Amino acid sequence: MLATLAGLGIAVWTIGAAGLKDVLGIAGRMGAAGFLLYCLWSLGVFFLLGAAWFAAAPDEKGRSLPLSTWPLFSWARMVREAVSDLLPFSQLGGIIVSVRMLTAAALPSSRVHGSLVVDMTTEMASQLVYTLFGLALMGSLLIGDGAAAQLRPAILGGTFVMVAIILLFFAMQRTALDVTSRLAARLVPGSIAMAGIRAELSRIYAQRDRVALAFGANLAAWVASGIGAWLALRWMGAHASVWDILALESLIFTLRSVAFIIPGALGVQEAGYAFAGPLFGLPPETALALSLAKRARDLAIGLPTLLIWQANEIRGVATGRGK
Repeated sequence: MLATLAGLGIAVWTIGAAGLKDVLGIAGRMGAAGFLLYCLWSLGVFFLLGAAWFAAAPDEKGRSLPLSTWPLFSWARMVREAVSDLLPFSQLGGIIVSVRMLTAAALPSSRVHGSLVVDMTTEMASQLVYTLFGLALMGSLLIGDGAAAQLRPAILGGTFVMVAIILLFFAMQRTALDVTSRLAARLVPGSIAMAGIRAELSRIYAQRDRVALAFGANLAAWVASGIGAWLALRWMGAHASVWDILALESLIFTLRSVAFIIPGALGVQEAGYAFAGPLFGLPPETALALSLAKRARDLAIGLPTLLIWQANEIRGVATGRGK
């Protein structure tokens, strides 16, 4: 909650410094039609994210689950993002809720947890590729002595922290499961949950084609999200190179990942756009208009998602009591 309030204060100050009227004016150029198209594009990104998690959850024979479960994984990703962005729970809360949804849908618990680890691993790996691609596009800016020199420590430092987190996650995921399994065996004798997850994780990683598919879908989602930001700017009347916006978005995503403890990276996203936008030819007010459009999109998609999720939870509780 404190992180949320601090982030909100930074966001309000950043937008106020750039000029609230100017930011709202630029964002308003998108219009209702443009905003609707932006939301529809973002829904397509969720289908890619759902496809990545779906690919990481093959059945016992290594085949894909029925295609009818693909939308379920996409819905779980939508709820996960909505909880992370709109509720003061950080990203961990969204992960817990999405896992609960899939297990409540009668999917085996070990498969859900194992595929979650694989999906998160491939998502991090694809983000690393996307970030390195963005850094390559920003190479001339980072090497020079221009305005980017002041942001060079933050850009490189944030990238280093993100890479360290990713490598630590890669190296420790199986060890952590082993430690947790031994702890569970001591605290809850006869517990086999963690051992089942460990076995499921090994089974999924042995199917390299499934892991590669999950990686490809996650990478496509990162790129599609960046292109969505470029389209939003076009609908606002801002003309920027798609390569510049992809580089900017890779930087913003990196900052958001490092600030994962802050719900929705509130304040971090706004400050990142305000300082980094001009490096790519976007005035601060235009870059902040894009950030505002993203926040509005998160509300437009996230609020109905949370309401439907809560309605389903209430219905599930009522059904359980009826039994």
